[in-house]
Amino acid sequence: MTTHWVRKDLLGLRELSAEEINLVLETADAFKQVGTRDVKKVPALQGKTLINFFIEPSTRTRTSFELAAKRLSADIVNISASASSLTKGETLKDTARVLEANHADIIVLRH
Repeated sequence: MTTHWVRKDLLGLRELSAEEINLVLETADAFKQVGTRDVKKVPALQGKTLINFFIEPSTRTRTSFELAAKRLSADIVNISASASSLTKGETLKDTARVLEANHADIIVLRH
């Protein structure tokens, strides 16, 4: 039985086992009650840095990731494609390398 997350990344649900999907759902259920508290924060990602990098505009998705990261106590950097070197012709691969070189703990890419 899977009791903790061991994967480095998550690119889609099809790669997950039934146990991993259950772990995600159980964890989400446990965090649901955090949203009902007066102080909606837990220290799960305290000391970690998360970069949200969105190629296409997405208010709902960006806000969801940002709020989740803040509630988990992460430090957040939001980057949009229009504010990146993609506008100067840099490739997405090169931009990803730059983000990786900054040693963020978590990178969320919405393409």
